[in-house]
Amino acid sequence: MIVIYSRTKPASYGTIKIDSRNNQMMKNMTQNKAIVVGGGMVGAAMAIKLAQQGKSVRIIEKNLINAADILASDKVDIRVSAINRFSENLLDELGAMPILRQSRLAPYQQLEAFERGGDNLLFDCADINTSHLGHLIENNLIQASLWQQFAHYNIEVIEQSAPVSAIEQSADSITLIYGQERYSADLVIAADGGQSQLRTKANIGVTGWQYQQQCMGVLIKLDAPQQVKTWQQFTPTGPLAFLPMQAPYANLIWYDDAATLQSVKGLNSAQIKAQVLSKFPPLAGNFEVQSHAVFPLTRQHANIYSQGRLVLVGDAAHTINPLAGQGVNLGFQDVAALAQVLENADDIGCPLKLNEYERSRRKANLLMMSMMDACYFGFSNQVAPLKWARSQFLKMANKTGPVKNWVLKYAISGELG
Repeated sequence: MIVIYSRTKPASYGTIKIDSRNNQMMKNMTQNKAIVVGGGMVGAAMAIKLAQQGKSVRIIEKNLINAADILASDKVDIRVSAINRFSENLLDELGAMPILRQSRLAPYQQLEAFERGGDNLLFDCADINTSHLGHLIENNLIQASLWQQFAHYNIEVIEQSAPVSAIEQSADSITLIYGQERYSADLVIAADGGQSQLRTKANIGVTGWQYQQQCMGVLIKLDAPQQVKTWQQFTPTGPLAFLPMQAPYANLIWYDDAATLQSVKGLNSAQIKAQVLSKFPPLAGNFEVQSHAVFPLTRQHANIYSQGRLVLVGDAAHTINPLAGQGVNLGFQDVAALAQVLENADDIGCPLKLNEYERSRRKANLLMMSMMDACYFGFSNQVAPLKWARSQFLKMANKTGPVKNWVLKYAISGELG
C-alpha cells in the first residue's frame, strides 16, 4: 500500500513483510534504504526502478497528486513531453506505459526542421525501419501513470511542504532535516527540479545561463485528423514548433524575446489565435486556443552530480533548452544509469558508486545540451555566411543518409552507437 505522511507526523519506516527465506532480499530491504526527494516524472521513475531491485524507497514530495483522478480526467495538460524510444522502453519496464497507451498519447512518425522560405531536413521513422520516433504525452499523465505503480512496491510518499533546513552525513548514512523532522537513509536522490533545494544545501554549484528568449506554449484544439509529424520552423526571432498530441489537440511552441511574450501572454484566446495565424506556418485545419503559458529558458549544469551520499538526477543535475523535448529523456537516462550502477551494490550510498554514475552520464548530458544550443543559436542567426552554411548543411544532411540516420538513432535512443 501507499503510506502518505503529512509533515506533522513522525518519521519512521513502515514495516515491510517479506519472505524470510530470501536472505539477499532481506539484506536489500533492510539495509538499502533510499529517499527520493521530488515525485515528478524523473523522481517517480527513479523510486520505482530502485524498488524493483528490492530496495526500500521513500519519496518526499510537497505536492501530492491523485493519480486516478488525473488519468480519468478530460482536462488536457499544456505541458507535454516528446518521449523517445529509450524512455518508452523504460516506462514499459516500470509499468507506466501500458496505462498511458489506454490514455491520451500520440505517436509521431516524422520530425521536420526547416527555415521560412528555405531548406528543410526531414527525419522519418521509415528511414530506420521503426514504426514511430516517439510519443507526445502530457506530463501529468506520465507522472500519474508512474504514481499508480507505487502501491505495487510499498513505496511510501511523504507530504512535506517545508523547505529542507539541513543535510547531515556520516560515514554510513545521510539525514534530511525539515524543521523538527528528520529522515535518514543510506542514499538520498535529489529529483527536485532545476531550482533544487538539496543541491543548494549541499553547496553544489552550477554553470549555465538564462537565455534572452522565453517560450510560450499554446494548447489548441485542431479541426483535423490525427497528425503524425512534429515540426520546427526556424525564424530570425526564434523557433516555432508544432507538437501533435492525441487528436483533436496539439501544442504550439513559440520562442521569442521575453518582452514580446510578456506583452502577449495577457491576451485572450481569440487574440492569441490571431497572433498564431500571423506568426506560424499554416496548420492542418482550423483551431481554437484552449490555454497558453509563458516559460523562461535556462541552461544549467551541476558542477558535480554527487556529494557524499547525495546524488542528483534529472533537472536537479541539468536543465536543457527544450527545443527538441529532450529534457525528460535525459532525466530518464539518468534513472537507468543510476539504477544500473546501484543494482548489485552492497552500499547504495557509496560515493565511489555515485561517481561511477556521474562518469556514465555527465559527458552524454553535456553533448546533448551542446547539440541543442548549436541548433538554437545556429539556426536563429541571420548573419549571411552562417545562413549560407546552414543552407548547405541542410542540403548535405538530407542527401547523406547514414549521417542523418545516425543522428536520428541518437535522438530516439540516447545512444551513440
